[in-house]
Amino acid sequence: MNLNQLELLRILQETDFNLSKSAEKMHVVQSAVSRQLQLLEAELGSPVFERHGKRLLGLTPLGERIMREVEQIHQAKKNIQSMADDFRANRNGTLHIATTHTQAKYLLPVPVQKFRQQYPGIKIYMVQSSPDNLIDLLHQHQADIAICTEKLADDDRLILRPCYQWHHVAIVPKNHPLTSGELTLRRLATEPILTYSPGFTGRSAIEKAFNDAELQPDIILAAADSDVIKTYVRLGLGVGIIAETSYEPIKDNDLVALDLSRLIQTSVTKIAYLKQLYLPSYCRYFIDKLLEQAQLKTHSQSQGI
Repeated sequence: MNLNQLELLRILQETDFNLSKSAEKMHVVQSAVSRQLQLLEAELGSPVFERHGKRLLGLTPLGERIMREVEQIHQAKKNIQSMADDFRANRNGTLHIATTHTQAKYLLPVPVQKFRQQYPGIKIYMVQSSPDNLIDLLHQHQADIAICTEKLADDDRLILRPCYQWHHVAIVPKNHPLTSGELTLRRLATEPILTYSPGFTGRSAIEKAFNDAELQPDIILAAADSDVIKTYVRLGLGVGIIAETSYEPIKDNDLVALDLSRLIQTSVTKIAYLKQLYLPSYCRYFIDKLLEQAQLKTHSQSQGI
């Protein structure tokens, strides 16, 4: 058994068990891939893959257990390289950030700018996706850190660092009936609602608030992007419920933001990374800048700025 054989197992899983694609990735001929698999399975004394003829269909139960060990070995290899780069003060590389649209637009610009000033040789690769997919990107080693609000607490293989707290606001055109009188969930439930897609930006907190009040909101439009929601509020489709950080008083001065902090529980945006991941110095620096910006944002909100 050797490291190349174990790396081959990982690449086969990554390519959906496609022998030709795996051979291409490893820069060898397909027959060499097949031969290495035969040697490995002969040494183990049991098949690692389910097969139909020469085609690989998936992992056997043994193969699934082996793959968990292979992932740890792969992570250890990445950690060793990161440690060596840190030791040599290497200032080249790539920072992979997985996040949602809301965080990418409203939280990350300042930390990214400061990071580029400190590490001009480090490229930044940012992926915007759903929280579920962000977690997958961490486990597939396609992201170093993930930043979002939903789902992260469900995975015990991650280290979580609270970033900042925020609440939702209702956005309506000026002179909307909700701008006068007491704002309640019952009044909101009588309006057509435009808010986030399930799994995005505190949608679960919105649903919980209405469920606890035994109310059924009329959600007529759901989107991952706050700007999309604001666009359709401007067209008169209904009342938007968005993150307070997504409301920009100057840019959105044609809309009124109504505080929902009494009605919908506070949400917490978190930073997550794999427990076994060695964070290189540039990654730790970015997280520090991110937390600094989050503290400034929280302070500004508490001061009503």
